[in-house]
Amino acid sequence: MPELNLIEAVNLALRSEMQRDAGVLVLGEDVGRNGGVFRATVGLLDAFGEERVIDTPLAETLIAAMAIGLATQGFKPVAEIQFSGFTYPCIDQIVNHAARYRHRTRSRLSCPMVLRAPNGGGIHAPEHHSESVEATFAHIPGLRVVAPSTPARAYGLLLAAIRDPDPVIFLEPTRLYRLFKQAVEDNGEALPLDTAFVEREGQDLTLVSWGAMMQDARAAADRLAEEGISVELIDVATIKPLDMDTILASVAKTGRCVIVQESPRAGGWASEIAANIAEHGLLNLFAPVLRVSGYDTIMPLARHEALYIPDTERILAEVRKVFEFAPKA
Repeated sequence: MPELNLIEAVNLALRSEMQRDAGVLVLGEDVGRNGGVFRATVGLLDAFGEERVIDTPLAETLIAAMAIGLATQGFKPVAEIQFSGFTYPCIDQIVNHAARYRHRTRSRLSCPMVLRAPNGGGIHAPEHHSESVEATFAHIPGLRVVAPSTPARAYGLLLAAIRDPDPVIFLEPTRLYRLFKQAVEDNGEALPLDTAFVEREGQDLTLVSWGAMMQDARAAADRLAEEGISVELIDVATIKPLDMDTILASVAKTGRCVIVQESPRAGGWASEIAANIAEHGLLNLFAPVLRVSGYDTIMPLARHEALYIPDTERILAEVRKVFEFAPKA
């Protein structure tokens, strides 16, 4: 079984599904001859030809509109936007058309498309290359939003996203692209969407995150284990629809919860999770639900981005706060 990094796992999933299903197309800026800005589509043009691997102009609105048109006519397009900060020109097409086709046509038409984009900072890029946009798309009815955190999950979840009959926003954590490798079997098996993954079981604290921040959450869980604190670590994976059942079951066991996101604090998805816990799991809590997040500012340039992005120490600081509240005797 090969050891792959996350970008290689994305490439493997695309290749696997294009071999399995002739209706799957790839389109976007530089996805063909250049193999994509991060090389997610390298080799696909030679394997499948120009009719299935389509280089588009530098026009994000066009890319989204082409994908929607193809999806409504029986194809399964996977559109790449080079950075998540460039998805904003797609909003009109995605929100007003892709997300509404099933409702608008009373299920006569659906829109089986995937919009892929690198998401988040940490690679010393300008601000439009470093944004975390998951909450923006999660707010839109009719969209699925997925954020993998490992190569194996990127492979399995991308297969599931391509096979889904409705539009999926697939946000790939940019700084994890080549950070580590993992065994990934090209077995064609999709992982379940709408399902959070309990990475490790614990009794004292529920630690929740997704995407790139899972790396720091894992490191924090390791540090806490050395101190005798048992952490239940949850990878949300599918941002929308949100698997609150798994999170609530964990909180009922641990009584404490810290949620970690890279995106700005106000209106972030951590707030949605915290609100659901307050609404449905309040009586199980020993302490307030705390959030670790980016700041309500634009992502700074390279020199200061490490000050913006939450790290292990910031997670540990919030965890210590929840343990200042003693459980009832």
